[in-house]
Amino acid sequence: MPKKKNRTYLGQLAAAADKLFQGQAINQYAAICYRRRPDSQAIEVLLITSRETGRWVIPKGWAMDKRLPHQVAEREAWEEAGVKGKAKKKPFGYYTYLKTLDTGGKVPSIVQVHLVEVVAMQTEFKEKGQRSVAWFPPHEAATHVQEPELKGLLGKVESLLGRQATRGTVDRKAS
Repeated sequence: MPKKKNRTYLGQLAAAADKLFQGQAINQYAAICYRRRPDSQAIEVLLITSRETGRWVIPKGWAMDKRLPHQVAEREAWEEAGVKGKAKKKPFGYYTYLKTLDTGGKVPSIVQVHLVEVVAMQTEFKEKGQRSVAWFPPHEAATHVQEPELKGLLGKVESLLGRQATRGTVDRKAS
């Protein structure tokens, strides 16, 4: 009897575990872009749609020459969503997903995520018209993304930034 393919997201990722353990994963850098609502100081995060499938994701991309990971996250936020902002140097966390290559093959990707505080949104940017952008409360954003580890990171945004707001300071070491 032929073996059934596991179609669940976690099943697909588990099938790629050997590549992860053999160091065959690719690295990418991403931005969780956030802002505080002026009326309530509530935190919102920005999601964008992927160009290929239209699913909700965060801005991410490949390493760039002469740019540190947090600078890549800032650049991707600008190119993919028109975000002008300041990324924290310290990674907020990591998640894994299966990147579909131009050849149709899939390779595991380890994504280093940086928080980016949005200071402005530009109406003209590189990938305008190729993606949709939308703001969500972090807990709602977590329900829209597919990757379990990214769901967890989005779930932590509000508690971390809410604590910083009540303390009245931001951890300068993480900036």
